[in-house]
Amino acid sequence: QVQLVESGGGLVQPGGSLRLSCAASGSGFSAYAMGWFRQAPGKDREFLAAMSGDGTTNNANSVTGRFTISRDNAKNTVYLQMNGLKPIDTAVYYCNAQRGFEVYWGQGTQVTVSS
Repeated sequence: QVQLVESGGGLVQPGGSLRLSCAASGSGFSAYAMGWFRQAPGKDREFLAAMSGDGTTNNANSVTGRFTISRDNAKNTVYLQMNGLKPIDTAVYYCNAQRGFEVYWGQGTQVTVSS
């Protein structure tokens, strides 16, 4: 069983930056592929980025060049660095852990981009 807790969301002005963190409890963190998703009001949950335990990354075209995923296996934490934020990035951001058929989600953290 893995529990995920996101943090780092908040209100930021357009063009600003935020770094989201997702702390995982439980064992075997490095074996999980970790990902970030977001969901804006009235829209489906959207994939943003993922990183396997060995560091291989996969990013959505919509955020390539602005968002960067990273992980620290020693701290059981995955990060999402977000730069050049736009109002359309306003959403609840979720952390995800996957290993085989196991899938876990965090509770989400709100990001609001507004002047």
